[in-house]
Amino acid sequence: MIPSLLLKPFEFLLLSSLLLFIFPLPISPYTQISIGSDCPNTANYAANSTYETNLNLLFSSLSFNTSFTGFSNLTIVENPNIIYGLAQCGGDTTPDACRDCLTTASQEIVKNCLSKTAIAWFDSCLLRYSDQQIFSSSDNRPMFCKWNAINASDDYKLSLEQMMKGLASRAAFGPSKLMYATNETNSTNFPTIYGLVQCTNDLSRSDCNLCLQDAIVQIPTCCYDKQGGRVIGPSCNLRYETYKFYDNLAKSQAPSPPLPNPLTNTTTAERKRSSSRTTVIIIVPIVVAVMLISTIVACLLRRKKSKPVIDKGIEGNDQESLKFDLGTIRAATDNFFEDNKLGEGGFGAVYKGRLSDGQEIAVKRLSRHSGQGLEEFKNEVALIAKLQHRNLVRLLGCCIEGEEKLLIYEYVPNASLDKFLFDPNKKANLDWQRRYKIIGGVARGLLYLHEDSRLRIIHRDLKASNVLLDVEMNPKIADFGMARIVGVDQTQGNTNRIAGTYGYMAPEYAMHGQFSVKSDVFSFGVLLLEIVTGQKNRDFYQSDRSEDLPSYVWKHWKDSTVLELIDPTISESFSSSEVMRCIHIALLCVQEDVIDRPTMSSIVLMLNSFSMSLSAPSQPAFFIASRMAPDMSMTESHTQTREVNQSPGMASPWSVNEVSITELDPR
Repeated sequence: MIPSLLLKPFEFLLLSSLLLFIFPLPISPYTQISIGSDCPNTANYAANSTYETNLNLLFSSLSFNTSFTGFSNLTIVENPNIIYGLAQCGGDTTPDACRDCLTTASQEIVKNCLSKTAIAWFDSCLLRYSDQQIFSSSDNRPMFCKWNAINASDDYKLSLEQMMKGLASRAAFGPSKLMYATNETNSTNFPTIYGLVQCTNDLSRSDCNLCLQDAIVQIPTCCYDKQGGRVIGPSCNLRYETYKFYDNLAKSQAPSPPLPNPLTNTTTAERKRSSSRTTVIIIVPIVVAVMLISTIVACLLRRKKSKPVIDKGIEGNDQESLKFDLGTIRAATDNFFEDNKLGEGGFGAVYKGRLSDGQEIAVKRLSRHSGQGLEEFKNEVALIAKLQHRNLVRLLGCCIEGEEKLLIYEYVPNASLDKFLFDPNKKANLDWQRRYKIIGGVARGLLYLHEDSRLRIIHRDLKASNVLLDVEMNPKIADFGMARIVGVDQTQGNTNRIAGTYGYMAPEYAMHGQFSVKSDVFSFGVLLLEIVTGQKNRDFYQSDRSEDLPSYVWKHWKDSTVLELIDPTISESFSSSEVMRCIHIALLCVQEDVIDRPTMSSIVLMLNSFSMSLSAPSQPAFFIASRMAPDMSMTESHTQTREVNQSPGMASPWSVNEVSITELDPR
């Protein structure tokens, strides 16, 4: 991923003016074709305002930087405003055409849109900005399609599907730094198909692949019976035609084969000589510009590192922009009115609120006697402020005033997964397709935490009640107060404070304080088995059964009767091959030997590729210390989190000095 630059307006102005003075932008001969735009009216800025001035500065720098690199993302900060900007050009676009396309796109946006969030798609480029964080997160809304009028044969459709899947894999995992790939088919039965796919360069490679797979799924509903079509979204796009529409300096992107340009009579030799001259003219300024930009950015970053830490450990411009005023939160929640309470947990209460602009929020109000003190609070803020992924709950802000410590999150309307999965009346809303989607979303969220975020993060408390469901039943992993940051090259660690939920904790963590990314993998395996069977792992501890859920499933796996365990609610909707594969993956996750458990990157591949063979699982981990002690019995509606103070390596985790009960409804 290419990191974004965080600059203040005067720094943008200095950089842009200096570069434009040295390298004035040439007038490009390329005609730019608009594909579409999105300008929601949810929040607008005033014409001729400071926001518009900053937006123009952002566009100027994006246009210049992207023309050299093909992609750039920048952030401009001026309290209380912050603008995130992103630009990308096609992998076959020349620097001149790229710069001209982005200049045209920025002019169109300023002319036609006053929204604080907008996207413009042009033939050769994408330009996007927002007052909300948009980097490093795959976004497939809005997504739209275009197609031509010529019908396609069945053989054409089959070949198209195979080619597009191959292109998605090449763009996501191939050598191209721009996550870009093209290909063509050769057949005597139908015309040659030319295809192109590309992701924005801020995505991880796994998210790029998932974004393109989502786009490919749209083809049958929009343009499957056509010989040409394209699917376009904020984070990725694809296109196919029966003519070569890429790799041309002056491309024609009309939905039918291009006609010769009557104004162009240049010979091939002349074009080559012109191309050589253009190459020389472009390369020299690029080298000088890169050196200049590197020097300026290094100076700016050095100056930023010397800034003092502010406000009790919540530091930097990003955190400053996240701060809410206590009066604003009191007004949003009707002064924490009891009817607005969504749930009560060991760390405090959660309230629903509504900001003055109509946005719904969830406010986590830490109890003054909470087990989560200032350190855990700052930990959660510092963590989530740096994380942006569609399968993680989004932190909107925080507040520390007097004795109040508040976290402000996006409101997730459908409560947590356990409220549906273990409720006899609600579980019917979770058919197999939704459950499989939830499994994949949780896996991608954990993969982001472990490998694709700027930090390597171990959650340590993954469970059904910490997976929230949005209005479309998409999963979002929540509650990062327990999470631990480890080094980029570090995959494990020890702790003398064991925090988590029995039944989900890996044995090496519960018994010896040894946590790692494989601890989260173990928890994911237990969660996966709960989703498939519809049974709580904790119910096994509270019954007279002699094993936990993984051991119970293992016994049926050995007897080849595992399908008998499937939740009866999904008996009419499940795919036996998908269910068996999920159980197989879950058993691999809960193996006793840490080394034998797969990584989350392998798990995501297993869930998405049925051609990938799986190794045979060994017997799941089972340890008597995980059994519920008499003082741990609870009502069905509660989820228990137990913290144990001990030294790493102790054999027994029964020195218990705090119990935290969490019961959260929709947030």
